Amino acid sequence: MNNLPQTTLRRLQKIPQIPSVWEGDRLCVAGLRGRVPSNSPEEECIIWVDGSQGVVRSMDVAPPEVGPEAVVRALLRAIESPHTPAQPARPQKIVVRSRELQFFLRGALQSLDIVIDYAPDLPLIDQLFRSFETAEDSRPPALPNHYESKLLQTAHDVAQAGPWDVLADHDIISVEFNIWGIDTIYFCVMGMAGEEYGLILYRSLESLKQFRQAALQEESTHKLEQAFLAQDCWFLNFEFPDNLEDEFAEYDFDDDDDDFDGELSLPRYGSIHPYEGIRPFLDEEEAKIIYYAIQSFLRFFERHQLSLGEDVLDKIEKYYRFTHTSQEGQKENIKLKVSTVPQLTAELLEGLEDDEDEDERLRFPLVDDLIPDNSFLSLGMIPWTVVEELQDNPKTYYPLQEATPKGEGMPVVVVQTSRPKAKQLIETLQQAGNLRGVCFNPGEDPWEELMYDLGILQTGDNSLFIFGEFMQDDPEHQQARQKWEKRCQQTGGYCGLVVAMGVTGSSRGNPTLKDMLALFEAQYLEPKALAMGMLQLTPESEFD
Repeated sequence: MNNLPQTTLRRLQKIPQIPSVWEGDRLCVAGLRGRVPSNSPEEECIIWVDGSQGVVRSMDVAPPEVGPEAVVRALLRAIESPHTPAQPARPQKIVVRSRELQFFLRGALQSLDIVIDYAPDLPLIDQLFRSFETAEDSRPPALPNHYESKLLQTAHDVAQAGPWDVLADHDIISVEFNIWGIDTIYFCVMGMAGEEYGLILYRSLESLKQFRQAALQEESTHKLEQAFLAQDCWFLNFEFPDNLEDEFAEYDFDDDDDDFDGELSLPRYGSIHPYEGIRPFLDEEEAKIIYYAIQSFLRFFERHQLSLGEDVLDKIEKYYRFTHTSQEGQKENIKLKVSTVPQLTAELLEGLEDDEDEDERLRFPLVDDLIPDNSFLSLGMIPWTVVEELQDNPKTYYPLQEATPKGEGMPVVVVQTSRPKAKQLIETLQQAGNLRGVCFNPGEDPWEELMYDLGILQTGDNSLFIFGEFMQDDPEHQQARQKWEKRCQQTGGYCGLVVAMGVTGSSRGNPTLKDMLALFEAQYLEPKALAMGMLQLTPESEFD
């Protein structure tokens, strides 16, 4: 057990002690944050309450695996900087209902003249959490029961379709209802930028244009937040689950291996309106409208996906019929018209191009913005038979060098992202003279005393791009790199870079042949070939 520093003890001893008893505990908060399914781990609420004054002095949320030190931190905040209206003070006595925590606090809080007792019940904290649960029970469900399974399945279908790989946020799709009091809904697809994935269903064209204009003007954060809350729309958002964070691991890529499942998850539906703000639940009427709107959008997207992927969208219209069955069993035939809006798309795109910064980007010896955000990065090998198929595929960009089939296959660095970002990455490398070499150069962070392996790409014009930063003491990375370097020796120093799409689909982490858009051959370079020595991380987070 660590004792508090003497300077901290003296500072706390100067705070006046009041004749009060505080209760402290840590309780699971599962079920207190809405009813939308989540893959996130359960969390615990750490709380300190002044029983004499009836006020919460501090409250924090922490993972359950965090030790009792977190309870001490919350207690020190309750003493020094409590929630308003409480004033800094030391209690005469604190009560907890965990013997283990009682003994820990006795050791940690020595010299503070605080009595630490145990009690099996903490009535004030129990009452407070009962009020939390009552408030939660009175909250409407995130999705109406009649539509919950339908909307969750629809969200799954959207994630599988991955419309953000084809449609940018300026490629607007309209759905005309003319029923249930709804005229036209305008679909905006998020995800091509790799930051937010989902669909925005604007209830008015004016709202769509106003928010786009505000976002492009790059106004203050406060004004941008105001514009965000002024939208008139429904939304479906996705998040990446925590266990699918980008990692550096080795995979041998086989077109027949589909065991890896990397879908987007955590779908969240809701509404935004200038008068309501953000509302994280839907009523039954809204759920009905959103369900049929997205269903018609998905049918349209799957039918016309190739045409929607063109640089210039043509006018496409299609009608879809549905039979709606109410809870009472009454059937109603509905007909929805889905279409592209080329004129609106051109208008939004023109505004985007006018807003682009025309100043040339400063060039640094090392550039770290080549690899798109949220890409999946891996180090592995592709068999020579797959290499030959990529060479013969006219849709795959493959600038040949002199690699000849030796060993098991070609060792490769694989960058998997969305299709638009993959195309942009390929274009950047083409403009830089394609790929010349791949190197792992040592780097260090003197502030944290950490050692890295920096993955570096050298292009034909001698530009250097960082493609990854990996801990040298990571055994998984070391094993993958050693196997990769051995394969490079077998090929006579030749390796490659695979640029693939499909990061949000079922092939995430294991791209298939159709996902591989480019294969760049390169030479494996020893660090001495670049003559940069040990690279250091500066306070500005740039390796120099």
